[in-house]
Amino acid sequence: MAEDAKTLIEQAARRFVEEVPALASINLIVGIELHGRGDTQHFRLQCPQFEVTKGLATDSRIDVEMRREQFNVLAKEAKIPDWVEAFTYGMAKASGPSQYLRLIASVVEKQREREQLKTARKRA
Repeated sequence: MAEDAKTLIEQAARRFVEEVPALASINLIVGIELHGRGDTQHFRLQCPQFEVTKGLATDSRIDVEMRREQFNVLAKEAKIPDWVEAFTYGMAKASGPSQYLRLIASVVEKQREREQLKTARKRA
């Protein structure tokens, strides 16, 4: 099960960075905590290399916490708006220095605006 989680974390991170290419150059360690039935799994994600290891990320700048079931669905199918919704409505929680969180939120929002402009131009 842990190997499956590692693969899903790597896939989700790669897809997220593909959708928001401005985040590709950020060097960041993310601690990921997945809550399942009666247990909690901890992972460390190193970006931009997308190295995922099992265990506590004592050197993480940002910590992400969510239910394992919710993560499985998001990791396999989610696009940026789905991730934004998960964090907005509390299905996922991120903690860390506010500068990092604001930077990521700002970059994601600008990318969403660009995508909306592209869609509007295609329709016109």
